[in-house]
Amino acid sequence: MTTTAAALLALLVGAVIGAGIAVVIFLSLRERDRARAQVSRAIPEGIQEVLHGMEDPAAIVDASLTVLASSPAAAPYGIVEAVALTADELRQVSRKARDSEGVATETFRLMRGAAPAESRLVTVRATKVSPRLTLLVLRDITERERVEQMRRDFVANTSHELKTPVGAVSLLSEAIESAADDPEQVRIFASRLTGEAQRLASLTSRIMNLSRLQASDELTEMREVPVDEVLTSAIEASLIQAAAASVEIVRGGDRDLYVSGDAQVLSEALSNLITNAIAYSSEGSKVGVGVKRVDDVVEVAVTDRGIGIPEADQQRIFERFYRTDQARSRRTGGTGLGLSIVKHAVQRHGGEVRLWSRPGRGSTFTIVLPLIEAPIEATPGKRKKKNKMKASKNGDHR
Repeated sequence: MTTTAAALLALLVGAVIGAGIAVVIFLSLRERDRARAQVSRAIPEGIQEVLHGMEDPAAIVDASLTVLASSPAAAPYGIVEAVALTADELRQVSRKARDSEGVATETFRLMRGAAPAESRLVTVRATKVSPRLTLLVLRDITERERVEQMRRDFVANTSHELKTPVGAVSLLSEAIESAADDPEQVRIFASRLTGEAQRLASLTSRIMNLSRLQASDELTEMREVPVDEVLTSAIEASLIQAAAASVEIVRGGDRDLYVSGDAQVLSEALSNLITNAIAYSSEGSKVGVGVKRVDDVVEVAVTDRGIGIPEADQQRIFERFYRTDQARSRRTGGTGLGLSIVKHAVQRHGGEVRLWSRPGRGSTFTIVLPLIEAPIEATPGKRKKKNKMKASKNGDHR
């Protein structure tokens, strides 16, 4: 019994000692791995492949802020493998994530591209991957911020523009009520009230048109549109204004050209340009409307010999509610939305609007649209053949 007990005791002591040694070895190995991790610059398996497949700019940087791996989209921001981060903002957010033992998010501007570089607004999220490695992911929010700013400006400008005619209508209504016993004054106030109501209706209509053009929905009335049809419609809509201003509209250029689009939208856009040209032209002058085919596009130019647009205003002329001549706009009833409508209408048709202007010499606005082939039924030979077939069906064999 004594021998057996001693053997069991020895076995137990051996097991305890073995377990202790195993624990010590395990703790030593873990401490070794932890120490290696503290100084290791090895990228965890799979991360580099993920980075190379990302569309957003992203990178892994070490404690010295050197880029170990990056996505292709990061290069334009100066984030290149084996090169240290140069942007102070990126360096700061990387340190912040590493020191806080977690995630850091910052929004700031970075330069993108080579000279001339452009400033972009980005949101950067830095995540600590290991004691020495940090993951940076950039999200370009420039366009989102621009659209949001446009929305805020649109609401503010619309409220401001609507306030003037609404206030005038209210005051004129009170004036009519006060002058109820004076028919002559009532007629004067009623006439002014009608003018303000028309101005309010015009402004509301243009705001709705611009909102429709800026919507993401596709244009619903797209078809093969004769440019001649668009010009005729736009010119006829402006004849009364031209006659009142003693301005002659002269049309010239190529004929029988076609574009794909919404005829009404294009006609309204061209009418806006002609209306502006008339409003800014002197009495007895001419407004030219010309059409020219250039390779695979159609150019429709509206030219006046008016006051012209200063160079400082030419970059902003297509902004909503922007006016170069506030006094003239008030006299002519301008809303400041016409050129913005033109720009968006043409862009929705895959084209662009160009401007040439010199103060004192006049302005030329050119609408550029993709050219399409004339439909078969519109070609002269096909029309003649079609008419003969029709005559044959009717029994006319001349």
